[in-house]
Amino acid sequence: MQLILYSDSSPNGFKITIALAELELPYTLKHVQIDRGEHRQADFLKLNPHGRIPVLVDPEHDITLFESAAILLYLAQKYGRLLPDNPSERWAAITWLQFHAASMGPILGQRVHFERFAKHPCPDAIARYRRLSEELFSTLDQRLAEHPWLAGSEYSIADIATFGWTHIARIIEFDFSQYRHLSAWHERLGQRPAVQRGIHLPAPATGP
Repeated sequence: MQLILYSDSSPNGFKITIALAELELPYTLKHVQIDRGEHRQADFLKLNPHGRIPVLVDPEHDITLFESAAILLYLAQKYGRLLPDNPSERWAAITWLQFHAASMGPILGQRVHFERFAKHPCPDAIARYRRLSEELFSTLDQRLAEHPWLAGSEYSIADIATFGWTHIARIIEFDFSQYRHLSAWHERLGQRPAVQRGIHLPAPATGP
């Protein structure tokens, strides 16, 4: 039985479509169109009561998952790829996956809101989230100055998760070009065929 992915064109959604492409897994894609409010419909709320994408259903094991980090961990564990076998690098990958979930996503998400969508400008909030996003770009840059991938020597779900947000940051012109190691990593990752496929599902992003 195929996996079922409920998703939309967003940083969180792209993380999972990239991972599934990397794993070369067949799956059924259900496009949840957020701009039409489909994420608030009763059928979707049964899958994720918080009304957010992505959601992954594994009918074979009767498992339903939401939160992109949890889905990435599930896929990596189930299929034995995208997490290093070496314990040190494996836990590094998990650590940087948690960094993305606890810091990168929330900070960039708030910056997107205050800079692009807030009805009334809030200069203090804009300044705060610009400063915090520069700090996280710097943190990533320092890590990537010493290692080709966030886990160390191996590409992993930590890179996929982080790329979901750097991809959107570039689209909406949040500039991190001054962080040369992060920028080089982003360009290198963006050349992977699975990444190129993943960011076009269910449709290319034209905004956040």
